[in-house]
Amino acid sequence: MMHNMDNRAKVLLKTLIERYIEEGQPVGSRTLSRYSGLDLSAATIRNVMSDLEELGFVTSPHTSAGRIPTPRGYRLFVDTMLTIRPLEEIASRQAEQSLFPDSPQRVLNSAAQLLSNLTHFAGVVMTPKRSQVFKHIEFLRLGERKILLIMVTPAGDVQNRILPSNQDYSPSQLIEASNYINANFAGKSFAEVRTRLRAELDHLRADISGLMTLAIESGVADPYSDQGQVFVSGERHLLDMGELTSNLSKLRKMFDMLEQKSFLMQLLDVSSHADGVQIFIGGESEVLPYEDFAVISAPYSVDGTIVGTLGVIGPTRMAYDRVIPIVDITSKLLSGALSGIPDQVGNPHQG
Repeated sequence: MMHNMDNRAKVLLKTLIERYIEEGQPVGSRTLSRYSGLDLSAATIRNVMSDLEELGFVTSPHTSAGRIPTPRGYRLFVDTMLTIRPLEEIASRQAEQSLFPDSPQRVLNSAAQLLSNLTHFAGVVMTPKRSQVFKHIEFLRLGERKILLIMVTPAGDVQNRILPSNQDYSPSQLIEASNYINANFAGKSFAEVRTRLRAELDHLRADISGLMTLAIESGVADPYSDQGQVFVSGERHLLDMGELTSNLSKLRKMFDMLEQKSFLMQLLDVSSHADGVQIFIGGESEVLPYEDFAVISAPYSVDGTIVGTLGVIGPTRMAYDRVIPIVDITSKLLSGALSGIPDQVGNPHQG
């Protein structure tokens, strides 16, 4: 598609999108000739515009002579024409000072606020799905046939579960099993552990394999285990979006989307498998069915393992060159802050 667009068409499309992002009004050929720096007649510009319209990159709202970008036009723009602005000193300082690593929840919440403050759109942070991966696991005997499973996730969250067991384990068996499991499986997801365990069950002593199976089943069988959380900050900024306030049904859709955390989860989950910043432009794919919105997201990690995603939801008419570096730096800062949070639990057996 790109190759049958000549250079003039690219320059005009880029100019049109930049003006539209800046001013929010359909862009006419007079404006294009003034800002594009190209020496073209009005007739030539009109021809190029109708070509771009035929290719699906721009469209004319019926009420005006100017044109506006389509989702496809925005996509071409962000993929091939963007020059990312460096984050102004002030913004990066503000960013660095606002994530205090006192507890994972607080940091995630302040990351959502930071995204929202710096972009004036809605900031979202999706926390890790619970307990799919553990960093450290411990079994404690609570009484006959009852075991407490303590699990620390890579983000430093501690989860406890009581496991009913059909046999009684001695404290030393429990310590040995914890040590074995931590040495061999820490940092793996339960799904991986399951597979490896099947292969190794024959070689393991019954008590260790029994305890491991209990732990895995608890992680998999817990209906809430795979629900992450979504922190949203600054939804009210979306009320200032001109394109939306004139259209209440669009606005309602937007707020429904923010209410329906599951939709955000899916969206952010898609981007957690990607490297670096992802840009979803509304109306372009199933992932984001809302024409007027764009989501810019990036995964964040703890000690090198991706554990969640954060991003900004705003109008397709946003200053991508400014928002992208903000999302990027926030994901790096959040990863740094979370990796710096010490584990929330000591080892109860020491002392």
